[in-house]
Amino acid sequence: MESLDLPIASSAQGVVRLPGSKSISNRILLLATLAKGETQIRELLASDDTARMLEALKALGVSITQSGDNDYLVKGIGGQSPVRFPVAEADFFLGNAGTAFRPLTAVLAMAQGHYRLSGVPRMHQRPIGDLVDALRQLGAEINYLGSDGFPPLEIKPAHIHAGRVTLRGNISSQFLTGLLLALPLSEIVAGERVTIEVMGELISRPYVELTIALMARFGVHVEHDGWQHFTLCGGQHYRSPGEVFVEGDASSASYFLAAGAIGGGPVRVEGVGRGSLQGDICFAEALQKMGAGITFGDNWIEACAPKSGRLQPIDIDCNHIPDAAMTLAVAALFADGVTVLRNIASWRVKETDRLEAMARELRKLGAEVEEGVDFLRIEPSPSHQFRYAEIDTYDDHRMAMCFSLASLGTSLRINDPNCVAKTFPDYFEKFSAIVRV
Repeated sequence: MESLDLPIASSAQGVVRLPGSKSISNRILLLATLAKGETQIRELLASDDTARMLEALKALGVSITQSGDNDYLVKGIGGQSPVRFPVAEADFFLGNAGTAFRPLTAVLAMAQGHYRLSGVPRMHQRPIGDLVDALRQLGAEINYLGSDGFPPLEIKPAHIHAGRVTLRGNISSQFLTGLLLALPLSEIVAGERVTIEVMGELISRPYVELTIALMARFGVHVEHDGWQHFTLCGGQHYRSPGEVFVEGDASSASYFLAAGAIGGGPVRVEGVGRGSLQGDICFAEALQKMGAGITFGDNWIEACAPKSGRLQPIDIDCNHIPDAAMTLAVAALFADGVTVLRNIASWRVKETDRLEAMARELRKLGAEVEEGVDFLRIEPSPSHQFRYAEIDTYDDHRMAMCFSLASLGTSLRINDPNCVAKTFPDYFEKFSAIVRV
C-alpha cells in the first residue's frame, strides 16, 4: 500500500490492547539467549525489529521455538565463560533495527567469533563510534567496513579484559545498554570490577533503567552512582527466570492516549500501567500537564479530553521520553498556544532526522514551526484550521503513527503507511477502531 487516506474524525473512544514493547522484547530475547537454562517468553512483539533479532540469534545457532502466537521458548547458551555461540562466523543484515544492532555489536565483540553486521542505508548513517570506542577499551577488535564511526562492522576474536571504560552519553542510550548487557559475558572473575564512566549528560535515562531492571531479572546486578558511573562486579552470570511476560509498548500507547485527549475519549490502553518499567509511561504525565484527564490502573491507562475542551500548551524537557515526545509534537497542533519540546537532539540520529522531518510535516498542516538544534517550537494554525496534507513518513514508523492523530482535525493522506511494520504492523486497524468519522 503506497498511501492511506484518513477521513476527518470527530471523536475517539474505545479500548486498545497494546502490542509488546519493542525495547523489552529485544532485550529479553538477548538475555534469554545468554542465560543458563530455558526461558519461556510471553507476548513478544511481532514486528520487523524483533524479526531481525530473532533471525540473528537463530543464525548464531540459538534454539528458539515459537510456542504460541507471540510466545517463544529460548534455550540459553550460558553457563560457560566466556560465552560462545554455536556458530562462530556469520554475516547479519539487521535492517534499521537499532535495538538489535547496538546490543548485538557489544555481545558479539565478547563472543570470540568472526562476524559482520550491516543494515539498510539509513542504519549506515546512524553513529556507532562511541560504542565501538568503549568496546575497544576492553580489548575488542572491531573494524569499520565503510565510514569510520558508522556501520557496517566486522568483529574478530579478541582477548577482553576488565578495567575502566569511558563512554559518551549524549548520542544514544543504546550504546550504554549494549555495553551493560555484554559485560557479564567477558572473563571478569570474582573480585574484579568493570566501571563505565559516562561522559556528559546521559540521554534517555529510563531506557538504561529498563536495561538494568531486566538484567537483574536474569540474575546480574549493576551498581550505579548518579547515572554517571556504572559498576559490574565479576563472577556474575545470566540465569533464566523461567518465564517472562513482555509489557505492552508504552511508546505505542502514546498515540491512543493522545487520541483520547484530543478526541474526547475516554480511550483506554491495556498492557501497561502504573508499575511499568518503561520510561515512556511519563508521556501520560505530559498529557496531564496539557490538561488531559488521565487515570492509571495496574495494567491500563485511560485518557480523556480536558474539561475545558482544549489542550493547553507546554514547555517541556523531553530527554527522558524521546520517542513519545514525537506524539506531543502532533498533539501540540490541538493546543491553545505555543508548545516547546526541548532536549530532543537525539531525534536527528533515529530512523530519520526526526527534527527536520517533523518540522516539515507539521508545516504542511498549517503550523508555524521553529526547528532548533535540539528543540521544536510549535504554534498551531490560527483558529486551529488545519490544511489537508499528504504526510511523508521517511520510512519511519513513528512519523506515520504520530501524524494519524492529525485526522482528528483534517482529512489527510499518509504516504508509505506500511512502515509501521517496524514495531506495530496493525496500527492503522487499531486506530480506525477507536475514531469516529
